[in-house]
Amino acid sequence: MKTQIEQNGIVTLTPEAANGLSNSEMWNDDLRPTTMKEHSWKGLNFATLWIGMCLCIPAYTMASGLISLGMNWWQAIGTIFLGNVIVLIPILLNSHAGTKFGIPYPVFARLWFGSKGAHIPALARAIVAAGWFGINTWIGTGAIDTLLSASFPAWRNLAGHTAIVFALFWALNVIVAYKGPQAMKVLGLIATPIVGIASIILLIWAYTNAGGWGPILDTPSEFQTTGAFLKVFFPALTGVIAFWATLALNIPDFCRYAKSQKSQMLAQSFSLPLTMSIFSFIGIAVTSATVVIFGTALWDPVQLLAKFPPYVIFLGTLIIVIASLTINVGANIVAPARAIENLNPKRITFGLGALITGVFAILMQPWYIMENFGNYIFGWLGTYGALLGPIDGIAIADYWLVRKRRMALNELYDVNGRYSYTSGFNKNGVYALIIGVAIPVLGLIIPGLRFLWDNAWTFGLFISIIAYTYLMRGDQSVLKPGEYEKITTFKSSTPGNQIDSVKNNETEFFY
Repeated sequence: MKTQIEQNGIVTLTPEAANGLSNSEMWNDDLRPTTMKEHSWKGLNFATLWIGMCLCIPAYTMASGLISLGMNWWQAIGTIFLGNVIVLIPILLNSHAGTKFGIPYPVFARLWFGSKGAHIPALARAIVAAGWFGINTWIGTGAIDTLLSASFPAWRNLAGHTAIVFALFWALNVIVAYKGPQAMKVLGLIATPIVGIASIILLIWAYTNAGGWGPILDTPSEFQTTGAFLKVFFPALTGVIAFWATLALNIPDFCRYAKSQKSQMLAQSFSLPLTMSIFSFIGIAVTSATVVIFGTALWDPVQLLAKFPPYVIFLGTLIIVIASLTINVGANIVAPARAIENLNPKRITFGLGALITGVFAILMQPWYIMENFGNYIFGWLGTYGALLGPIDGIAIADYWLVRKRRMALNELYDVNGRYSYTSGFNKNGVYALIIGVAIPVLGLIIPGLRFLWDNAWTFGLFISIIAYTYLMRGDQSVLKPGEYEKITTFKSSTPGNQIDSVKNNETEFFY
């Protein structure tokens, strides 16, 4: 009996199979595969999603950290561009699985860690995301509070004004996230043009008022040799990669709604690296101009906006709220909400998962973290993000090398299915994760192997790919030749023209 349908490279369950699984404890309306009708996101939606998330304060100021390490402006921009091109590779590879099978990240993780083991990578991603949610909410709170104080002098004298802003901004994030990933589709369409136009206006203002770009763009690199540059370049590159390494894991949460592989692939390929590079350049150019205009380099856009008249500050506040909201919901709430929902799909909805994530972020006391251990925690979270590379590697190896993009979709929701492995855990996935994390950690212990730690995400990714592929040789969960065709009905692009032969509908690398 056919349990799934493939049409134009997209697979969904047959109505009969979906009905049969509706009572499974691993199934609910948020975690089920998307239907053909729900594959409605076009390339524009993915472009606006990424542009909206990239236009944020951390991206604006990212290049400042690289310049402080001794790079000149074009070395910093080049490092940012290269880092985003590299992280784009696992993003696209994992996007393919989400688009083809319409599954969110926690369900995708069942494939390579087992029905219960999936909680390991899902919660690992969720912990980092929840931490960043709290910290970014606090950063956004500080920006909004500063701008309100500059606009309305009475505001700074109001008791608990910072707590009020935090509570309102936190609630706004949770409310938008409560609506689910589809809310990001709308938010991206709103945020992208507003923040984009504001950035261009700011760049024109800086160039006009400074009479040029300013001294930072003329400052040469501090590195005298290639070796000295590379010693800083590789750790910096890992930091840039880690910026989006977490979203590389849960990108299926969004790509499960893609209309086609081609649309999501092209949109993401152009929007992510170009937006990050261009926005970082705007940050450098505007900051360079502030040296001429104000006599000091203002890398923080909040400090810069405080120099303007009240009406500009008010508009700037709205723009920062939109920018902070877009990245926080898209990058830091969706993943942990899905992970929490996956713990008990029958009782926990995505909306409840988003609310629990918000409460957890408050319990982490981001104000205390930022006040006392800001640099350490940022370093810890960045390192944690970089070490998610092994999980990325396992996901890529399983889908592309072990299963060759074929799976029994219905068995991802069957507690006794082939993807439950042994008592719900795929020990090969656990072993590969341990190996992928342990080897880079040697760089912290043995000075001569420091390069392993400085490039932990990259080494962890490739080590886990090799380890997992080797360990999964001959695994019983892998569909045997011909099994995929037996459970799948293939349809051509012409409605009603069904064929049962995969030969007439081969799936290419990017369909």
